[in-house]
Amino acid sequence: MIEPRGNLIAGQWSPGGGPAFSATNPATGEGYWQVNASTADDVDRAIAAARAALPAWSVLPQEQRAEAICRFRDAVEARRAEAGQLISDETGKPRWEAATEAGAIIGKVALTFEAFEQRRAEQSFPMGDANAALRYKPHGVLTVFGPFNLPGHLPNGHIVPALLAGNTIVFKPSEQTPAIGQLMAECWQEAGLPDGVFNLVQGARETGVALAQHPGHDGILFTGSYPVGAALHRALIDAPHKVLALEMGGNNPLVVHETPDIDAACYTIINSAYITAGQRCTDARRLILVDGQEAESLLARLVEALKRVCYGLPADEPEPFYGPLINAAAADNVFAAYEGLLQRGGKPLFEMRRSGRCPALLGPGLVDVTDVPDREDEEVFGPLLQVVRVPDFDAAIAEANNTRYGLSASLLSGSREHYERFFTLVRAGIINWNKPTSGASGKLPFGGIGKSGNHRPSGFFAADYCGFPVASVEQADLPLPALPAAGLEGLFG
Repeated sequence: MIEPRGNLIAGQWSPGGGPAFSATNPATGEGYWQVNASTADDVDRAIAAARAALPAWSVLPQEQRAEAICRFRDAVEARRAEAGQLISDETGKPRWEAATEAGAIIGKVALTFEAFEQRRAEQSFPMGDANAALRYKPHGVLTVFGPFNLPGHLPNGHIVPALLAGNTIVFKPSEQTPAIGQLMAECWQEAGLPDGVFNLVQGARETGVALAQHPGHDGILFTGSYPVGAALHRALIDAPHKVLALEMGGNNPLVVHETPDIDAACYTIINSAYITAGQRCTDARRLILVDGQEAESLLARLVEALKRVCYGLPADEPEPFYGPLINAAAADNVFAAYEGLLQRGGKPLFEMRRSGRCPALLGPGLVDVTDVPDREDEEVFGPLLQVVRVPDFDAAIAEANNTRYGLSASLLSGSREHYERFFTLVRAGIINWNKPTSGASGKLPFGGIGKSGNHRPSGFFAADYCGFPVASVEQADLPLPALPAAGLEGLFG
């Protein structure tokens, strides 16, 4: 575990001026990493440092910024094992999953370069006696808020393209996962970024509010819950000139209809609903089934499979499929949601259990909520899957759309015709066929509609919101036109 260092502002490490707070190891419930929260004054200094560094950084050729980003990639590569261990310690993820995330931080660099080549290539073409050109400029000072569920990969998906575009950064990790945020800051420092190009502030809500409401930044890049995203939107309500990119989760549907392989379907359902202890924004929340023999056979097989799903603590052998939630309070909330469904008429198909080993550890839950009146359209961020039975495939599509969210949806079916209809009618930013709802490609956009985002998808499309296009019509000299405009004849020359 790295020693806490606090803020990184203008290339210098300093403790925050606020009260100390501790991150909690989900597997032990113990505070293990204490750092002082950043105050409003610390935020002021970080914004000022980023603003001061902006002119020199933004005018560098993109190739030189890319070289610095490659040095960051190499610094993370040198500390890959340490990064994976930190992610596991802070989030409770099994070691295999934490190592995968550490690799994704590294892999994002090449994907970003490819995205800029495809989506931000400069253009030039003749326009009469002049030349028309398309180029891009950075927004300026951007703030990045990191989530706890993928605390390295998701903020990195904002930071790398934002820096490549020529912006400077103030980054606040989740207060649940400050250590991996510090490791990333150390790697940016090792990469030799000019002082102030990348700044780190640590803290919880108070720090976040001071950062979001600060007049000195030019935009916010955020991944996290809808309530926080909505609060950020309100913080910028009087600043429409600032860019705001939001990715905010979902109440994601997984429809199974006429699938040729029940075992494969059950495997995909488990990967959709329970990976990362149900703490991915793309995890399936609703399993929608057409009533009939297929639904009965699938649920019976799924229940048998859930009995053997290995969940536990990160260091367990054999390695578990998923570990504890981020903390005991989060587990309490998910378990309360499970019990609430049962109290309102939900039928437990697989009982969610609390573990005596760890207050943050929950077993998988599966509840039939078909007869629950006025089901809440909320994202339950944990290993809980709700089953909804419908009379036919059209009703399944209607139920899939029965949400104000719109991040991810998936259909498990042997019918291309069914998938084409599903794709056409379902409203979501990610629509998969015979793959988990949590399956996403780094070469595609990542985002949703409705309460899931604000039409600025991240992933491969993060390049789009990290700068703005500039259109130019250019000519080296300034001649009088051979044919003056009507009414201006004979005025000059």
